[in-house]
Amino acid sequence: MSVNKKTSNFREFLSYYKPYKGLFAANMFAAVMTAVLSLALPLCVRHITSDILTSSTSNVLPEILRTGALMIAIIIVQTCTGTFNDWMGHVMGAKIERNLRAELFTHYQKLPFSFYDSKNTGELMSRLTNDLWSIAEVYHHVPIMALTYIIQFVGSIVILLYINSRLAVLIFAVLMAIALYVVIFYRKLQKAYKTNLERIADVNTAAQENLSGIRIVKTFANEDAELKKFSIENNRFYESRANIYKNESMLFSLVEYFFTPLITVVIVVAGGIWIASGTLEIASLLVFVMYVAYLTGPIPKLAELIPFFQSGFVGFVRFREIMDTIPDISDAENAVELEVTSGHVEFENVSFRYSKEHEYILRNINLEVQPGETVAVVGRSGIGKSTLCSLIPRLYEVGDGAVRIDGADVRDVTLNSLRKQIGVVRQETFLFAGTVMENILYGKSDATAEEAIEAAKKANAHDFITELPNRYATDIGQRGVKLSGGQQQRLSIARVFLKNPPILIFDEATSSLDMESEKAIMESLNALAEGRTAFIIAHRLSTIRNADRIIVLTDDGITEQGKHDELIALGGTYYKLYNEYENYF
Repeated sequence: MSVNKKTSNFREFLSYYKPYKGLFAANMFAAVMTAVLSLALPLCVRHITSDILTSSTSNVLPEILRTGALMIAIIIVQTCTGTFNDWMGHVMGAKIERNLRAELFTHYQKLPFSFYDSKNTGELMSRLTNDLWSIAEVYHHVPIMALTYIIQFVGSIVILLYINSRLAVLIFAVLMAIALYVVIFYRKLQKAYKTNLERIADVNTAAQENLSGIRIVKTFANEDAELKKFSIENNRFYESRANIYKNESMLFSLVEYFFTPLITVVIVVAGGIWIASGTLEIASLLVFVMYVAYLTGPIPKLAELIPFFQSGFVGFVRFREIMDTIPDISDAENAVELEVTSGHVEFENVSFRYSKEHEYILRNINLEVQPGETVAVVGRSGIGKSTLCSLIPRLYEVGDGAVRIDGADVRDVTLNSLRKQIGVVRQETFLFAGTVMENILYGKSDATAEEAIEAAKKANAHDFITELPNRYATDIGQRGVKLSGGQQQRLSIARVFLKNPPILIFDEATSSLDMESEKAIMESLNALAEGRTAFIIAHRLSTIRNADRIIVLTDDGITEQGKHDELIALGGTYYKLYNEYENYF
């Protein structure tokens, strides 16, 4: 049986109250007390004006003082319950927001490369920040405010019906007109809030891309172009926000400035007529006017709750869109821990495409790599070299066929144990903000400082590190911007040395470096590859000519393989690549 998605989302929304049901219940009780006590104050006024002052008792002062004391007590208790709601309600919302953010961030870690290929960082950040803040506000405000206002609204109607049913019916007719008006604008606001959340995500994306690439922007003197791109997104956000304000003003302004005063006019005119005819007491009209504040006050507030809830709920729907994205790469039900004993890697009739809508990038790949062998993968740009090697640690999932390590299908072992056995050095290094030592220890968080230093020495990084202002405690800046490209790469290699995996993947690890840096990096890579199974994806001939085997990848799969001299003598695809690019592949 199919499930209504909106209903399903709403149930999911409510489920996040469960860990804090005690706090939620306390907030709801405080909201009820606040609303009920607010309704009691006009009744105290009516008791003084209608009962005490019209009684035949000569000394009414003690009774008035007692009623006044009761009213002060009501105000004190109401202040306490209202303060509790404002404080602990926000605390509850913040706790739920914390849980949602942790859940979403955890889910981000589980999603595969294919998910991030189609998403941008700014949008994902917006869902982690802006959307969740809106949701937290709804978790706090909507139930408390709704319960308070509904009790005040319904309670006022009941009391007014008791005092004078005819006048109450007239007021109710005006309220029905207000309700109809609110319904008309509900869908417009719903659409406007959804568009606004999408637009702020676009603004975040534009800003994030610019700030991440600010050095490239300045290098190419493209500040004006970036400003133009950002202005477009910023203006689109402004237009969506302006549309919200237009619809909100059409809703709230008419409710607050037209319908609410209209109720007062109805009460005063109709009440005045009935007082003149002797069918209504002045004391009752006074209480009616006082209750109008409790009756009409919740009306614009309840109207405001609708788009307020809608805005937060749209954010929750966007949150669920991510959470409902099922990782297409996960542990099998009976997955076992992988223990690499030799490092034998085999591609068995492997084919791959990014999705059903895409063409196959790899077709019928058969390759057997012996333990300790260094295999270079070459081919034209975009042919699938990096994708082929990404299938080994399951960064992408094999479409057909199988990838095996020491005879075990990589899909039958746990992702954690699989990826711990594989070290990857990429062309684009990524270093975290922090110290040199913290970045090396990322390869093995429980390693000692001595082990990290030894790894740096093996990666030819120790000498330049000791020349830094604070040696291993030097802060390297966001993404390691305080280091040169060669220094960044050597730190990333030190990280892999510390990890000490039996299988290595070098993904164009030296293509962006100068010749001097490349030489130092190659010495580190050769030392790292010794005794391990290694895959080298490369353009530069210098990085692959000494490989144990070179395989040539084309649209038809692996068409050639052998040593450098053998492939040159063959005069095929490799020979043409060599002649075309000489020392660059």
